[in-house]
This record gives sequence, C-alpha cells and structure tokens, in this order.
Amino acid sequence: MLTDIQISRAAKLQPIGAIAQKIGLNSDAVEPYGHYKAKLDLAATGLNAQAEAGAATGKLILVTAINPTPAGEGKTTTSVGLADALNRIGHKTVLALREPSLGPCFGTKGGATGGGYAQVGPMEDINLHFTGDFHAITSAHNLLSAMIDNHIYWGNALDIDVRRVVWRRVLDINDRALRSIVQSTGGVGNGFPRESGFDITVASEVMAILCLACDLGDLEARLGRIVIGYTRQRQPVTASDLNAAGAMAVLLAQAIKPNLVQTLEGNPALLHGGPFANIAHGCNSVIATQAALTLGDFVVTEAGFGADLGAEKFFNIKCRQAGLKPAAAVIVATVRALKMNGGVAKADLLAEDVDAVRRGSVNLIRHIENVRQFGVPVVVAINHFTSDTESEIAVLHEAAASQGCKAHVCRHWADGGAGAEELAHSVAALAQSGTARFQPLYNDDLPLNDKITTVATRIYRAESVAASPAILAQLQRWEEAGYGHLPVCMAKTQYSFSADPTLLGAPTGHVLPVREVKLSAGAGFVVAICGDIMTMPGLPRIPAAETIRLDANGEIEGLF
Repeated sequence: MLTDIQISRAAKLQPIGAIAQKIGLNSDAVEPYGHYKAKLDLAATGLNAQAEAGAATGKLILVTAINPTPAGEGKTTTSVGLADALNRIGHKTVLALREPSLGPCFGTKGGATGGGYAQVGPMEDINLHFTGDFHAITSAHNLLSAMIDNHIYWGNALDIDVRRVVWRRVLDINDRALRSIVQSTGGVGNGFPRESGFDITVASEVMAILCLACDLGDLEARLGRIVIGYTRQRQPVTASDLNAAGAMAVLLAQAIKPNLVQTLEGNPALLHGGPFANIAHGCNSVIATQAALTLGDFVVTEAGFGADLGAEKFFNIKCRQAGLKPAAAVIVATVRALKMNGGVAKADLLAEDVDAVRRGSVNLIRHIENVRQFGVPVVVAINHFTSDTESEIAVLHEAAASQGCKAHVCRHWADGGAGAEELAHSVAALAQSGTARFQPLYNDDLPLNDKITTVATRIYRAESVAASPAILAQLQRWEEAGYGHLPVCMAKTQYSFSADPTLLGAPTGHVLPVREVKLSAGAGFVVAICGDIMTMPGLPRIPAAETIRLDANGEIEGLF
C-alpha cells in the first residue's frame, strides 16, 4: 500500500493558472509561487468588493468531528474528499482550509494536507514553508515584542508596568523550554530583566487577526488594538500607542493574500491561516472563506479538533464576526476512535468490539446535539478503515439515526472523490433544503463570565465553572473598559469534553477550571485558558523530527 507522500508524488498536478481559470480567475488575479501554488491578488480579483456587496452566494459547509484520539479521525481528508465528490457530481465547489504548522509536522500529529487520494498539493511545500505566511506572522508578532522592550529601555514614556507586560514572543516549533523564561539579563545595556515566555505561532493574536480581518485596512486597525500590557495605573497600552501597527501590517501585506492550490483531482483549494482550535479559534481566514463563497456554488471548510472546540468557535467567533451563515455541517467519525472512547486501547483496535463502539458512540451523539444547538443541520461521515466490520459500522448508523440524521460510509482515502459521492449527494441536498437557522449560542450583551459558563454547561455539559476571584475581577474590569461585548475563545484539551484529557466519551457533571483569561482586543475575543492546556506545546519522547531527512536524491524522507 502506498503512503500519503508516495501518492502525492505520483500525482500529476496542473499548472496553477489552469486551476485559477476553473474558478473564473485570469492571470492578473494570481501571483504564482512556482508552478503549483499562488497568492490571490484580491484587488485584481475584486472579490473583496463582491463579498461586501453581498455577491458571495455560495453555500458554506462546515466539516467538524468527534473528539480526536490517537486512532485518528481524518477531518481534513474528509474535507478534501467531500470537495472532490461535490465537484464530481456537478457542483462547482471550492475547498477552504487552514495551513499546517511546523509544530505538529516535526512533533507528533504530522501535516495537514489530507491523506491517501484525498489530499491537497504540493503536499511537501504546503506542510513546510509554503508561501511564508507563518514566518511573516511570527516576524510581525516578534517585531511588536521588540518594540515593547525598546520603548521601556528608552525611558518608558507610556509608563508601562514591566510586571504587567502580557505580550510574549512566538515560534512555530514545539519547545517546552521556552514556555517560561527570564529575559533581558546580562546588564543595563540589555534592558530590564522580567519574566516572559514564548507561545507557538498558531496561538498568536496576530494569527487570529490575520484570519479574522476582512482587508488590509481592517488588518492594520486590528493590529493597533492589540493590548500589550498595562500601566502602573492598570490602564491598557496598545500596539497603536507604540506606533507599531503600520510596520506590522507591512510585514503581513503578502501574507493576508489567500493561497491557491489544488486537490489531487485538480479542484481548487484556498489554504490560508492556521490557528489551533484547542488554544486559539481554529478556523481558516475570513478572506479566503469569503473569496471561496464568491467563486463557488459550495464551499467546504473545516474547524480544528472536535466540534466542542473548532465548531463552537467557528460558530460563535468566526461566523459572528464575518456574518457567515453555514448551510450544513458534517461530523466525521471513525469506528476506531469511538472504540477508544468506549475504553479500548490503541493496540487492540483491530479486533472487532461492537459493544465498545456502542459505548463510545455517546461522543458522536453529543456532538450532533451540540451542532444542532446552533441551528445547523448535520450529516455524519463515517471515515472508513479496512479494519472496520459491518457490525461496528451498523452501530454508527444507529447512533446517527437516533438523532434523526443520516450517516454515510466514506472511502475517499482509497478512492478519492468517488469514495465520498454518497456523502456529497446528502450534503448538497441538506444545504439546499433551506433548513439551516443559524444563530450563535449566546448574545453579545451577555457578561463575559456568563459566556464562559454558557459554553461550559451547554457544550461541555459541565456542572459549573471554577474561576478565582482575581479572574472574575479581571473580566469585570474588561467589561468596564468596553470589551464586554466580545465572544469568548476557550483554550482546553481537545481530547475530552472536560478539561481532563483522560475523561473520554460524553462526561457530565464535571467542573471546568479556568486558570487564566487573556484579552485579544485586536482579534476581538477573550481567551479563557482551562485546566493544564499549554499555549506552547512540547515535543514527544521521540519526535517526528528524528526521522525526517533528505535521501540521496534530495527528496524528503520521514515527513509522513
């Protein structure tokens, strides 16, 4: 059996200009980065103006999933397979996905271009440096960091309290040693020593801003609203106060343009932005999504990790800010992952265990219930593995039927778009039915702590939220400062509905511990950090980086 990278290398990609022509874009609208990838010049395409004028008429399909397990779910693979299948059955469809982070590529999870015959390419380019967007985001973020310390060094005219600088630095590599550092040591010439640290680039507010901005002007305005710290009187200090927003926007001027690539079947895909859904809002850019809705009849997008994280943030943050109204949602499930939710160890997944699938199916049922709370109709995609048995698959059909929705076995990994045509017909019918009645889970005017509690109790099914008096006081100060209307972005383990990654299935009655809250005024949300979740991941005992190298022909080995 061929590996993902072997399948990708064997595929014959089309010149990127030909892909652009498929969605009505001429050569003036694309800026090629080699033969198979390009940036979209939004000014030349006029897509921004069309979106603002309400010309974006495509129907938006969200692909989400059950809680992830080491057994794998295949959300990106399903997104690619569904987009290819919709094109196969005659619907002009554009795929809109996130870009991969180097952290997982060299850590544990791997890349984010799909798998088997349901991939986007050029896979190696996309999973590594691609068009340099993440490097630009890292540079813009760290430029602001440098300007903060430089301002303090040269007299601190803004009276920034060095104990209350909240802007850290970022790096797109997992590195636990950088989570907490003491910086500026070594003498007077190096500045004021203080505690700080690094986050991974995908958790940067600059990443969130790039993904939520609607154009360059909005990008710069949002950058200017970033709160970097507080004065001794606890008044917020912004990037605009430091005159940093303009230079940051310059560094992001190319990165804000969506990237055009293709599936292995030659269908268009816009890959842009890449925030994680466990520590950020987990969605691709608004600009790419709006462009896709203008270019296609259907747009297939995804949100990271399970529906309790990615889908919740897609609905409550991205759709709220951008005015998007999804027409349908697909929840990806696998027999293997539900077995693990039912208590089976990874080493024992190949053996049939119908009872374990049934025990674990409560996780799928919970996600169906949750997505429907937003008024979005649901269909289930059963991502097929060769070890699945008919009896086990039947349990997933029963679980979906118990919630009044359809489930379809999908073989897109092995068969490409042809393996997901049944799902595509069902999704198209659901999206065109007009049954979606999308609405966010809470109103803007709800107090911040009540928003956190709403997500915790209605999505995670927690009994309550545990937050210290200091956190509650901070939320109140932000409300008094005019930030109370913002939505909340929950940072939580992806493996469970709770903050405990070992609590699988569909737990109820647990307490959600909120450890810290952060204001992302430029992105337009308040982050609630729950449990032990880290904004800078660490590498595993044996990272993927140990087996990645170039062979004698200069080709990459070990990346997948």
